[in-house]
Amino acid sequence: MEANIKLMGFIQPYDKRIQELTIQLRDYVVNLVPEANELIWDNYNAVAMAYSKSEKLKDAFCHISVYAKHVNFGFNRGAELKNNSVKLEGKGKLIRHISLTAFESFPKEAMEKMIWDAVEISEKYNTDLREKQTTGKSLVMSVSEKKIRPMK
Repeated sequence: MEANIKLMGFIQPYDKRIQELTIQLRDYVVNLVPEANELIWDNYNAVAMAYSKSEKLKDAFCHISVYAKHVNFGFNRGAELKNNSVKLEGKGKLIRHISLTAFESFPKEAMEKMIWDAVEISEKYNTDLREKQTTGKSLVMSVSEKKIRPMK
């Protein structure tokens, strides 16, 4: 799936290294689960992308959050993952993530299993998601007027 053209503009204020990491993680997810939609928020303190088989955040199975010095790759229901071979951070009821500064440190094989586990959990809560779409869409959900962005 092609990224929404606005995504590159949203991440443009970030360091090249963070931009590249963001796109590498994005490509990893959309190639692994091509029927997933990419839901994009250009929020006050971060650019965030959630991946869902619907157009609803509540159905998202994983997400990417872009910050000035790192990128978080997370699971919306990470506390419920059965196949948790990567140590995830987070103390809330559901969301768990890892923080990255380089794609080389992203544990691709372990994360693939965890992503499929997360997709299964999402489908358990909304059985309509089991019907495959042909191709996902990249959608901008909202853009905050006021933003904190890194200074180059």
